[in-house]
Amino acid sequence: MNQLDILRRDLAALEHGHLLRHRRNNALPCAPHARIDGRDMLAFCSNDYLGLAASPVLADALADGARRWGSGSGASHLVSGHYAVQEALEGRLAQFVGCERALYLSAGYMANSGIIPALVGRGDAVFADRLNHASLVDGMLLSRAEMNRYPHLDVDALARMLSGSGAKRKLIATDSVFSMDGDVAPLADLLALAEDHDAWLMVDDAHGFGVLGPQGRGAVAEAGLDSWRLLRVGTLGKAAGVSGAFVGGEADVIEWLMQKMRTYVFTTGTPPALAQALLASIDLIEHGDARRRHLDGLIARFSSQLELERWRLMPSRTPIQPVLVGDNEAVLKLAAALWNEGLWVPAIRPPTVPSGSARLRVSLTAAHTEDDVDLLAATLNRLERGT
Repeated sequence: MNQLDILRRDLAALEHGHLLRHRRNNALPCAPHARIDGRDMLAFCSNDYLGLAASPVLADALADGARRWGSGSGASHLVSGHYAVQEALEGRLAQFVGCERALYLSAGYMANSGIIPALVGRGDAVFADRLNHASLVDGMLLSRAEMNRYPHLDVDALARMLSGSGAKRKLIATDSVFSMDGDVAPLADLLALAEDHDAWLMVDDAHGFGVLGPQGRGAVAEAGLDSWRLLRVGTLGKAAGVSGAFVGGEADVIEWLMQKMRTYVFTTGTPPALAQALLASIDLIEHGDARRRHLDGLIARFSSQLELERWRLMPSRTPIQPVLVGDNEAVLKLAAALWNEGLWVPAIRPPTVPSGSARLRVSLTAAHTEDDVDLLAATLNRLERGT
């Protein structure tokens, strides 16, 4: 059997295990209403939590940015691909989240997979929540540091691991809001452990930035935390509605990352036009309390409307509202039944989630209406009853 035959065999095994993924082609901008293959669908898939991705304000800012700055940067940030508008964005982000300095990157994956190897290496140790995003896991692997994964949200287990470690340098890495569960890490407890054990604390606030905390400043701000050992990572393609990511922290720490992060140093800089759109986005987030109140109301409404017995709504106070089904085939059938009703809700299976915990990942946004949420809840109730 040659390499192509092996690959084809493995693809067939994915399909047999109900683990093959498929792309949908949407003919409309990012919003609750999508059009797939000519069919209108009500979507609960997007991480566009504040409904900004299709905002005319951001579209105008992006167009103005393209006219002012062109369509590309031309080089890496450290050669000639860094522009005044990106410098302004980094200053605005630092001010917004409450840290000394911020560094703007192309993607959250590049931030997480680059920060960890820049801070720790062989002979050091990383301590990570077992349900962290894959980008944090890959950052640990790239660092070649010792990997220690503690049970989800188990602060006591983490404390024991830290106490038993003789590593010279230590780093605790966690999601703030866990992307497939919707629950929130105990950030204050994690920072206390970092202080006790002289460790870095890296918080991936991809799903908290824009949604949690005062003016949407994120989960770290919600917890009221501040420390030189704290690194805040935020994604700018979710609630911010555009693209990219940033890491914020103490000025010298950010300078070190700028010098040493391979995912920053060795890649072409982001188009400066995006930074102009993001400056407008931060303003919308800062003044977006009405959007967040509406979103919070939808979250509470969805939970109150569901009447499930076989399936289970997992506890979450965030826009991520997972409905646990368990079996891979069963969750695919449920997602297909919803699709047939005109409701687009993604089925999440291993390896994204642990084996036996396949689920629907319902994602609510401020662009949804109460009627949208009521329809989804009523349909789920009816499908579970088999009527």
